[in-house]
Amino acid sequence: MDTTTQISILSADQAEKDLLIAQLADLGFDAFEETEEGLHAFIANADFDEAALKALLDKQDYAQTVIPKQNWNQLWESNFEPVQVEDFVGIRAGFHQAIEGVIHEIVITPKMSFGTGHHATTYLVMKAMRDLDFKAKSVLDFGSGTGILAILAEKLGAYSVLAIDNDDWCIENSLENLVINQTQVIRVEKADSAALLDQYDLILANINKHIILENMDHLGKALAKEGTILLSGLLVEDEADILAACAKNGWKHLFTNTRNGWIVLGMAR
Repeated sequence: MDTTTQISILSADQAEKDLLIAQLADLGFDAFEETEEGLHAFIANADFDEAALKALLDKQDYAQTVIPKQNWNQLWESNFEPVQVEDFVGIRAGFHQAIEGVIHEIVITPKMSFGTGHHATTYLVMKAMRDLDFKAKSVLDFGSGTGILAILAEKLGAYSVLAIDNDDWCIENSLENLVINQTQVIRVEKADSAALLDQYDLILANINKHIILENMDHLGKALAKEGTILLSGLLVEDEADILAACAKNGWKHLFTNTRNGWIVLGMAR
C-alpha cells in the first residue's frame, strides 16, 4: 500500500463523531483521529470509494488529502501518545519511556493499523480481558489490526493465538509488533472472514457491526463449548441487533461495558 487517503470532517459533537467513525468503518476506513475541530479518517487509496463517501456524507463538507506512505508513518509517530488502561496495561511506542505502575506493557509500532489503545473499543476490550481466564486457552483475534489484543492474550497466559485480518498493512504491522514484544505463541494469517476449521476457547472480535453480523455464523462455529467471546467496534445503539444475532447462536449475555458511546459485549456459549 503506497498511499493513504485522509478525509477531514468538521464536527464538534462527540455523538456525531462516534456515528461517523462507525459509518466510515463500514466503508473501509480503518484508522481515525479525533481532534477538537472534528475527525480525520484514513483509508488505503486503492480501497477509497469517493462516490460511497459522498452518498454517506450527503452535502456535508470534507477535505481530502492523499498521504504518501513515508509521510503517513512520520505523521502517525508524531501524534502517537502512550495509553494506559488503569493499572492493567500500558501501550507505548518504542521511542517512549517505559510506563511505570502497570502489570503489562505492550510496545506498538505506530503505523496505519487500527488498534493502539487510543480508541474506546480497544480500551474496552483490553479492560474486559482483565477479568477473563486466558491461562492454557486457545484464542482467536478476529480483525487483529496491530495485533495488540493478541499480544495481550499471550501475556495473560494463552497457549495458542491466531490473529487474522484482511489487510496486508495490518499483517505487516502485526508481525513487526510480535517481534518487538517477543511473542512465542501467536500466528498471524490473512483472511477475509472467520470461516475457520478450528475452535477457540476465547474469541476477540473488535471490528464493526457489519462485519460481526456478516460473520456471526462463522463465529458461532469457531467458539468452543463453554467458550467466551468479546464483541466490540460497536456503538451503544448496535447492542440490540448484536444481542439478537448472538441469541441465534445460543450464546448467553455476560455483560455490556460502555465508554464514550461505544460498547463491548461479553458472551458465552
